[in-house]
Amino acid sequence: MNYLLIAVLGYLIGSIPNGLLIGKNIYNVDLRQFGSKNIGATNAFRTLGLWPAFWVFFTDAAKGVIAVYASDFFIGTPIALLTGGIAAIIGHNWSVFLRFTGGRGVATGLGVIAVLVPQITAIIFLIWAIIVYITRYVSLASIVSAVLVPIFMWLWGEKIEFLYFGILAALFVVGRHKPNIERLLKGTELKIKVGNMSVNSKEK
Repeated sequence: MNYLLIAVLGYLIGSIPNGLLIGKNIYNVDLRQFGSKNIGATNAFRTLGLWPAFWVFFTDAAKGVIAVYASDFFIGTPIALLTGGIAAIIGHNWSVFLRFTGGRGVATGLGVIAVLVPQITAIIFLIWAIIVYITRYVSLASIVSAVLVPIFMWLWGEKIEFLYFGILAALFVVGRHKPNIERLLKGTELKIKVGNMSVNSKEK
């Protein structure tokens, strides 16, 4: 029963649609009507600019952090931490507040692993930033980084539960990016444009 409560709590935390709330309440823009129609940080960057995207990313990552710490507080076992973290990622992707739609889960997943394996998270984030800087493809950076997480966990000799989570999370992220992978292979995936600070309703 305790694990069920942790799962429900993590799911509700993850379900908070930060991108939608920030866009509508601060900028009077519904991100679901622009760009990729996604409420995540990448579409916020394309649609609203750098700082709105930063806050969307930060608050989405915070959901993963809070869910894991809450699980640690109430139960404290590795399985509890993973239960809360996975539930938060599921909530972000299939939010009860958005009729079970949502984002890709990358930022929230990063928040989860930031608590579980902070050193690996720092390395993964650096790799992600380098790939984005060189290619301008956020989706490619997210996919590569997700795949590298369990590899680094294995090399670092992390807990087997964390390794299994890393593998599951990598598969999850790659699966959620299937449309992006298809566009990358076709050469039609959108690149981010540095300095974009305004709403662009023509973005597809």
